[in-house]
Amino acid sequence: MSIERLAHDIGRIARIDGDHSTAIPQLSLHRRSGKTDPMPCIYGLGLAVVAQGGKQVTVGEQVLDYGMGQSLLITADLPVVAHVTRADAARPFMCLFLALDARALMQQAAEMELPPVPREEAPRAISLTTLDASLLDAAIRLVRLLDEPALVASLAPLIQQEIMVRLLSGPHGPYLRQLVSAGSPSHQIAQAMAWLTQNYVHDVLMDELAARVHMSPSTFRLHFRHFTGMSPLQYQKHLRLQQARHLMLHQALDAGSTAARVGYESASQFSRDYSRLFGAPPQRDIKRMRHPPTESAGTAAH
Repeated sequence: MSIERLAHDIGRIARIDGDHSTAIPQLSLHRRSGKTDPMPCIYGLGLAVVAQGGKQVTVGEQVLDYGMGQSLLITADLPVVAHVTRADAARPFMCLFLALDARALMQQAAEMELPPVPREEAPRAISLTTLDASLLDAAIRLVRLLDEPALVASLAPLIQQEIMVRLLSGPHGPYLRQLVSAGSPSHQIAQAMAWLTQNYVHDVLMDELAARVHMSPSTFRLHFRHFTGMSPLQYQKHLRLQQARHLMLHQALDAGSTAARVGYESASQFSRDYSRLFGAPPQRDIKRMRHPPTESAGTAAH
């Protein structure tokens, strides 16, 4: 099996540009026929595989360029800025994204005899590596299964379990094992991130959040920045602004109402923060998203 085979199979299903859901709920396919503008978005726990073209993802101060034959693992909900950097009509950007389940990963890891994570391995919420042949083969089989709808319910969970096993035991393994190891810094930071995701509207003292995950304030801030590339307050701000954009786009709320809904006390501060992140004030940005010059804006394409 080759990466070109995967690109061909994605192209057969994703015939037009866009983000395509599939009969396998955790699997989506993504196609772009040209470069895209940098777009702030949130990546969730999952595996992205680029079959053709290239992309750049910025996480805090870290910039990752990845392309054909590489895989990107995200181990927590993570605000990023992403854009397609290599694509044209003849060779579109082709990518698949497989959402992963944290509980299933923990259960699978518990059933495997895995080596301990090296102490020098710094915890990270995102990792990039070359796709190995066995994982590529499993990805191709998962996409090809879409051609056999009657077998999806029976076989898709088995291939997804195989992919989890190969991720836990392969180059991405240390980062996943950090995530699922109870009491590890990564696990504690992931718990804090999950709490912030559920409670981003409320103001919270970061010292209290550190205590919630049984860390000292200084250790918490250090590990949070290493893991996510940003401070806890920056992370909360990104969550608020991403949700604000979603509300204005899909519920037609005005900027003032939206600011209050996501936890801002000052509408002017909300507008300033929004403009810094998305490159335009709220009203102009939402108008741009509803009437983009080329393709639909705001999509991550993983």
